[in-house]
Amino acid sequence: MNLLRTHHVAVICSDYKQSKRFYVDVLGLEIVAEVFRAERNSYKLDLRLPDGTQIELFSFPNPPVRPSYPEACGLRHLAFEVADVSAAVAELTGRGIVVEPVRVDEYTGKRFTFFKDPDGLPLELYERYAVGNDSPANS
Repeated sequence: MNLLRTHHVAVICSDYKQSKRFYVDVLGLEIVAEVFRAERNSYKLDLRLPDGTQIELFSFPNPPVRPSYPEACGLRHLAFEVADVSAAVAELTGRGIVVEPVRVDEYTGKRFTFFKDPDGLPLELYERYAVGNDSPANS
């Protein structure tokens, strides 16, 4: 098997309109397709990041709450690469999103932080280059 890349990540939300606004208007993801599946009383929203990776946003009636604390087995968080963590944090906080303090990965030297989507799903911002290294050739 030769896996090429991550194609998509599926996220189930509790409030479709609120989550759609968050992922489209706050995070700036592009809408690829939106479908209401009447037989399931469910929306499916396909969103795309600039690199082509997609997020499928689903709504289902009364989904169970995601166990987060203490962390449960399974997908831990979804991470997005950004060019400048500080600029991204400023944009999120300017939109009223609570963001954890920025930390530095002790192994890579890259800055990162966490925030949550409307359902409490942990989302990470991970800086493209290590602190003091702004060149792709040096990363």
